[in-house]
Amino acid sequence: MKLTKTFNSFFNNEKSGGLLLLFVTICSLYLANSAYSTEYVAFWEKDLGGHSITHWINDGLMTIFFLLIGLELEREIYHGELSNIKNASLPIMAAIGGMLVPAGIFLALNYGTATQNGAGIPMATDIAFAIGILSLLGNKVPSSLKVFLTALAVIDDLGAIIVIAVFYTSSIAFINLAIALGIWILLFVLNRMKIHNLIPYLIGGAIMWYFMLNSGVHATITGVILAFVIPFGDGGEKTSSYRLQHFLHKPVSFIILPLFAIANTCIAIDSDWHEGLNHPNTFGIILGLVLGKPLGIVLFSSIGVTAGLCALPKNLKWSHILGAGMLGGIGFTMSIFITILAFTDHETIVFSKIAILIASVLSGLFGFTFLKLILKKKKSAKQ
Repeated sequence: MKLTKTFNSFFNNEKSGGLLLLFVTICSLYLANSAYSTEYVAFWEKDLGGHSITHWINDGLMTIFFLLIGLELEREIYHGELSNIKNASLPIMAAIGGMLVPAGIFLALNYGTATQNGAGIPMATDIAFAIGILSLLGNKVPSSLKVFLTALAVIDDLGAIIVIAVFYTSSIAFINLAIALGIWILLFVLNRMKIHNLIPYLIGGAIMWYFMLNSGVHATITGVILAFVIPFGDGGEKTSSYRLQHFLHKPVSFIILPLFAIANTCIAIDSDWHEGLNHPNTFGIILGLVLGKPLGIVLFSSIGVTAGLCALPKNLKWSHILGAGMLGGIGFTMSIFITILAFTDHETIVFSKIAILIASVLSGLFGFTFLKLILKKKKSAKQ
């Protein structure tokens, strides 16, 4: 399978970004549990214009991350793996299973409790980390597996966005929401009028973000819906969509996501941290990500293939799907993001983050080790 220039650029950026995320997360956890712990944690909670620095990162900068996700999703729909229903059906089925089964495991343990709202936490896959781990296996990885995991993670992100919009919106200020949607319609009209200058879209997007922030719907949704009114054209390098996507890749991968990771993993871990792992919430997160993700991805992929809805691409085996499913259990960014929306209790948030970190490390290790073994056997068989 020949990979496009756009896909290779995307894959390489996500690979480097994933490795950087790992590094800054380790640094943040170290500082949060060092002699500078109090000052370090206090810095991220410092008030800046009525909100903490962490809040500005989560509700402000992460909107740009979601804008990039929207642009990538649009490109996949028009020209990428999702443009052909036959190609898209397998990662779509896998993503559905990878969301429903982990959520089901979590709800089985938490339904009717104060933490049932966290069902969305184990549904997410961190695309940067997953691709970053896969890249460590080098050129032994089949191109079809790279495409499958990337498409799976992009669809997974879309699912997470829908979950955030539908289930993590508490109350709605309809006037502000109507103004935000009115601005979106205006930008859509500009799109239809073939106005390709990015400035009115970015200004309109910033105003739309403000009203969305005050509407009750999470402000980061602005990024996704803004992406779909930015002119796509033929998808070429001179189009507005391509130029913006290309421009955002590095700032998002090397500034915004690392800042999010640093701000949200400054967790002071007490000596009794392991006691929180006995709670159904943390147990549900770990089981959902480590077990539920690969189980759901393989199960639903198998159902899709058996029912004739999709087919395994050339050079892709069921062992590859299982390995990709294990890497899908790396929740991190999106899981932490949903945790912040799902809970208000500080202790619950901290223990949930610890559970996400444990599950993501286990999933990464299992996925990497399993894929390394099967790819090594494949190489030996050829020799």
